Amino acid sequence: MPVFNPEQLARWSGGSWDPHAPAVIAGFSNDSRTIPSGALYVAIAGERYDGHAFVGDAFSKGAAGAMVAADADVTADAEHPVLRVDSPVDALGRMASAYRSNIDPTVVGVTGSVGKSTVKEMTASILSEAMPTARTYGNWNNDIGLPLSLLAMDVGSSAGVFEVGMNHPGEIEQLCRILQPDWGIVTTIGPVHIEFFESVEAIAQEKAELLRALPDDGHAVLCCDDPYFDLLRRSAACAVVTVSLSGNADYIIDHNPESQSLTFRETSANETQTIEWPWPGQHNALNAGYAVAAARGLGVNWDTVVLGLGRYHPLPMRWDVEESNGVQLINDAYNANPLSMRAALSAFDQTPVSGTKWLVLGDMLELGSHTEPEHIALGEFVASSGPWGGVIAVGTLGALIAEGARRCGYDDERIWCCADSVEAASVLKRRVQPGDAVFLKASRGVALEDVVNGVKEC
Repeated sequence: MPVFNPEQLARWSGGSWDPHAPAVIAGFSNDSRTIPSGALYVAIAGERYDGHAFVGDAFSKGAAGAMVAADADVTADAEHPVLRVDSPVDALGRMASAYRSNIDPTVVGVTGSVGKSTVKEMTASILSEAMPTARTYGNWNNDIGLPLSLLAMDVGSSAGVFEVGMNHPGEIEQLCRILQPDWGIVTTIGPVHIEFFESVEAIAQEKAELLRALPDDGHAVLCCDDPYFDLLRRSAACAVVTVSLSGNADYIIDHNPESQSLTFRETSANETQTIEWPWPGQHNALNAGYAVAAARGLGVNWDTVVLGLGRYHPLPMRWDVEESNGVQLINDAYNANPLSMRAALSAFDQTPVSGTKWLVLGDMLELGSHTEPEHIALGEFVASSGPWGGVIAVGTLGALIAEGARRCGYDDERIWCCADSVEAASVLKRRVQPGDAVFLKASRGVALEDVVNGVKEC
């Protein structure tokens, strides 16, 4: 964890210390419950809580100082200094941007509708084998998480891979002013967070802000297979590196699920490289392609690429596989949207299982006027795939998935609609047998991990 000169932080933020600066700042946190000793507590006023109310708690945990709004009613003294700024969120961004410029690593920004965190992790896994590499912590990809991730970057970092997220128009441009990316990867575009956009094309235009932020000597990595490829390519004034699962591209990816392998063909050098690949689904093959294209463009040799991808492991609740009483539980319930649902279901369909395959599916959130038709369409997709031993639909919107399956003739006796995860776990426990596999996916707010915990208790 880097340490910071508090006076320099004041200059970067445009604020001033009251009554004086502490000796040193060792990290940043906006969570008073877990703040490390010696860190700067960032008091942020949110929709549900105002962080200024917890400044005292942060100091009791050993915070070296607190960054607060200039007009906040927060008392400071010699032992509890505060940095007063116009806006703690904006000041945090300015600090992160200045620190990024001081370190000056090669920065890879990753955005898209699905696969951002996975591509970020894969890319960072490869680059870290070749050079000191920083990365976004988890999926901290908004106007708070991205600056905190940048400020956690070690001074000696040669590269950084950072996720750029959004759910409202204008956010990507704002985040890119902080990030100052040299490379940009845009993953698959689809109706994610469409509640706040007029169309999927509008989402593509927002994601393209990452490409518009790249310097003339930068590089973009795009997929030729994406329906918005032409829009994205026009948005990049720099060099574009292309990947594809099916057509002509700089990097062509061939996924062989039977042999659990991936083959990359680098067309410029007419070279191929085959690697072992245990992760199912075409979507994960494409995600690996993005990472490989960026790493190769940054000069990483094939041996190191193979080593780095071999050490990749998904983040929690992204295809987490565990076994309980002979039943395989695949928890992919960190988040869900129409694209990721279909991709993951197709991957589960290809997964070898000795027994029966069960689905536990729940609400996909932030779809706005698309909510009902997208859930029903997903149910129709479920009915046309499989075979499944049964579908357990959780939540109000999960019931729409069940309705869609019924409309396509799916056997009503193999559908259970459950109000919550507790009921869903109860249904599963009465039916699963050793050798069966259960796949779980929904938006994070549904908390399907409680189903996993409930099944494991049996």
